Amino acid sequence: MGVALWIIPPPDGVDTQAWHLLAIFVATIVGIITNPYPMGAVAMFGIAATSLTGTLTIEQSVSGFGERVIWLIVIAFFISRGFIKTGLGARIAYLFMAAFGQTSLGLAYSLVAADLTLAPAMPSNTARAAGVIFPIVGSIVRSYGSHPNDGTARAIGAFLMKTAYQGTVITSAMFVTAMAANPIIVRLAGDAGVQLTWGGWALAAIVPGLVSLTVMPWVLYTVYPPGIRETPGAKELARTQLREMGPLKSGEWTMLATFVLLLCLWIFGAPLGLDGTGTTAAFIGLSLLLLSGTLTWDDVLQEQGAWNTLVWISTLVMMANYLNELGLIPWFATTMGGMVEGIGWVPALLALSLVYFYSHYFFASNTAHVVAMYAAFLTIAIAAGAPPALAALVLAFLESSLNCNICYRP
Repeated sequence: MGVALWIIPPPDGVDTQAWHLLAIFVATIVGIITNPYPMGAVAMFGIAATSLTGTLTIEQSVSGFGERVIWLIVIAFFISRGFIKTGLGARIAYLFMAAFGQTSLGLAYSLVAADLTLAPAMPSNTARAAGVIFPIVGSIVRSYGSHPNDGTARAIGAFLMKTAYQGTVITSAMFVTAMAANPIIVRLAGDAGVQLTWGGWALAAIVPGLVSLTVMPWVLYTVYPPGIRETPGAKELARTQLREMGPLKSGEWTMLATFVLLLCLWIFGAPLGLDGTGTTAAFIGLSLLLLSGTLTWDDVLQEQGAWNTLVWISTLVMMANYLNELGLIPWFATTMGGMVEGIGWVPALLALSLVYFYSHYFFASNTAHVVAMYAAFLTIAIAAGAPPALAALVLAFLESSLNCNICYRP
């Protein structure tokens, strides 16, 4: 597809340089979707192509690595590692279980509450779910003899796993720093003239988020009920784990203090002169964890997912930036605005939301889906007359609901 775009002459009003960059961008996205090579390798091919063809200079081709919002995402992985390494994330989950885990429904709410507590300052939802919540669920369901492949899944395991998964989907939509793709959304929305702040996002999401977290476990309990309703053993398991963990250790205290500091800086950082993306706050948090020894530099180096993410997200964001700078995105907005004129913004936004939602099945990553699709769909929605902030947040919340890359087998 990228080769075809390169050969076809650009439409009227589109610069040849922008058209060639679009061809490379599409080819890179197709490579990420089809996955003939790892995403980082495909991104490297994209950088080489932009420079080799003269579409961009090499300085422009590597400019994405200086994007501050990308470093927020990368540091998110390191901060998440601190929660897992110190055991603070697991302790928080066990505290909720010890308090409310007497029944399977109470246990489900405990898992949701733990996820909600960790979400604002644990920006990798994969690390949050797969590193903290799901292992705890696994130990619970195994203690009740509920396994996925021997006919015992419906005893309690399937119910708890579905609840934990759906809880992560909801909490990922509630805070800018709850999912790696969210800061990219803020960046792309800003390019479209919509300013989304940490507090504004949380304020818009708090009511629907809390209602969803309250209703969802009960609905699953009703339509997909577990065979085991009373779970005093889970409550005792949590208490046993807490006794074995002992009092809060120094690393946990440091992680907790960093947790609180990050929340304050992300919420109130702008009046203090920090950058609006929260990247400076993230660097402060990581520095404290390194200075205190809570994390070591080896921990940072071994977080391969973070460095891989840095490479391919930087590449895609660089291309998206120059597509906008070279005038392709404004041309697209003008063209699509004429096509949707007269339809009415409500049906247009609904239709766009459906297409945006189901287009995710072509992507292996939420972040790749955001970079490839979000700006275009937001542009069309605004051109159709939708309130910019509403359109930006609707598409953002839909993105969080597309989490399908977290899986777990007890």
